[in-house]
Amino acid sequence: MREGIHPEYPPAAVSCACGNSFVTRSTRGDFQVDVCAACHPFYTGTQKLIDAAGRVDRFRKRYGADKKAAAPAPAPKAEKKAETPAASE
Repeated sequence: MREGIHPEYPPAAVSCACGNSFVTRSTRGDFQVDVCAACHPFYTGTQKLIDAAGRVDRFRKRYGADKKAAAPAPAPKAEKKAETPAASE
C-alpha cells in the first residue's frame, strides 16, 4: 500500500441514547447514535415507538388521526337502465 494516502483509523467510542456504549474504529472519532443494537426493536424483539422530536404527534395533529375514523363513504347507486322494446318487423 502506498504511504501517506490513507486516513487515520483510530479506535472510536460510540455512545447510544439508551446508555449503551462500545468501541469500534472510525475516521470520524467519537460520536453518538440514537438507536443501537441493544435498543433497536429488530434486535430486541420488542415493539416500541421511537418518536423523533414529536413527529407522530405532528402527523396526528395535521391529518386528524387522533379523531374517530371518518364514516365510510356510501357506495354509489347503480343506475337502472330503461328496457327498450325490441323493434318488431
